[in-house]
Amino acid sequence: MRPGDPAFPPDFFARLDESEDAAFYAAPRFVVHIDEATIGALTRWYGEVLAPGSDVLDLMSSWVSHLPDAAALPLGRVVGLGMNAAELEANRRLTSFDVVDLNATPRLPYSDASFDAVLCAVSIQYLVRPVELFAEVARVLRPGGRVAVATSQRCFPTKAIRAWHVLPPRERLALIALYLERAGGFAGAELVDRSPPGADPLWIVTALRSG
Repeated sequence: MRPGDPAFPPDFFARLDESEDAAFYAAPRFVVHIDEATIGALTRWYGEVLAPGSDVLDLMSSWVSHLPDAAALPLGRVVGLGMNAAELEANRRLTSFDVVDLNATPRLPYSDASFDAVLCAVSIQYLVRPVELFAEVARVLRPGGRVAVATSQRCFPTKAIRAWHVLPPRERLALIALYLERAGGFAGAELVDRSPPGADPLWIVTALRSG
């Protein structure tokens, strides 16, 4: 099973729990999936790459977005898209939110070229139709806009795709870069390692919208 294969194996996106995602995420979970030092590293990286005033879409969002606070980084719209309304309502960094099951419908309910950045933090392992979704990400990004997919090692194991369980970390990052390549519309992906010593790892795959 190699991420560079022209077609993904049939069971690549299989999960131990194939029940409806809406049921799994019906109850709010006010938890984080990386430790404090790693959250800080991700927040600092966002502060480096996001321009003030940017319109941002936080994909697979929850009650925290790990963005710098508004005083440190004033942004335009910060739209959260996630699975649980209670979690999204608690996220004070969002200016609005939408509840969407991206595995059921990998289409974003936003206009073309409406965001400067699309972020996805420690959730990529749950997507079963990622290439379709990243084609949508390219559609809603403005030319030169950034997609950033941050990953670590923790997850809800029954909802993570099989590939996430069998691939080592470096191949997972290559897989995410392959998603972007297959989706189209992005320049070459960059792999960033911001892992703090002695803490959860932090790997980021990022690319700019071409055109």
